[in-house]
Amino acid sequence: MPLAHLPRPQWLTFDCYGTLIQWDEGLQDAVARILAVNPEASRHAPTPAQFLHRYDGHEHRLERERPHRNFADISRESLRLTMQELSLEYRPEYADMLVGGISAMPPFPEVVGTLAVLKQAGFRLCIISNTDDGIIAGNVAQLGGHVDRVITAEQAGAYKPSRQIFAHAYASLGVTPDEVVHICASPHLDHAAARDIGFRCVWIDRGTGRECLPDYRPDATVATLDRVPELFRDAGWL
Repeated sequence: MPLAHLPRPQWLTFDCYGTLIQWDEGLQDAVARILAVNPEASRHAPTPAQFLHRYDGHEHRLERERPHRNFADISRESLRLTMQELSLEYRPEYADMLVGGISAMPPFPEVVGTLAVLKQAGFRLCIISNTDDGIIAGNVAQLGGHVDRVITAEQAGAYKPSRQIFAHAYASLGVTPDEVVHICASPHLDHAAARDIGFRCVWIDRGTGRECLPDYRPDATVATLDRVPELFRDAGWL
């Protein structure tokens, strides 16, 4: 349904990595550095994109397993399994390079200014992210102090697209799903949750090649976060 036909939300919730923070760019840089110092990579030579395709598969599978594991451990195990699959030597210091670099990943250029505009317009801002508190703290510190709440998989004991992490977020914020608009760049996680739970969703399609789920369409789609205030003005929310 067009946003103009819906009530103004109290809270805006955001996916973090890929939406606010340069996740693909940061991961590809970390993988390129790992491959550059790996003695086997010169013979097998997967590209960072090929490497990450396999890595993502392991990460999402491990996130669905029980009991819940923290994101740092899942990242380390996903890296080990990916390197094993590609016949590359794994060393613990490679995982340190990968996990240690996540907190330092910067926001997209337009993000801090846009969050400021949305905050000044009276929206409250919350991140809902598949990560650990200790990892995301470094990213949130780069967001200009505009974020009111941060909900992580570590706090909820579950990863998106599970209902559990969103239920935990809504209970923590004291809202129902229809009092929120979620802003995200991740179809296979956030769109799946929006489809199953029914919350409103704006997709930031940054041209990464990710596609919508075949049975779901977001309420609105824009290319970058700084288009969101214009979208909200058109809806009568600003």
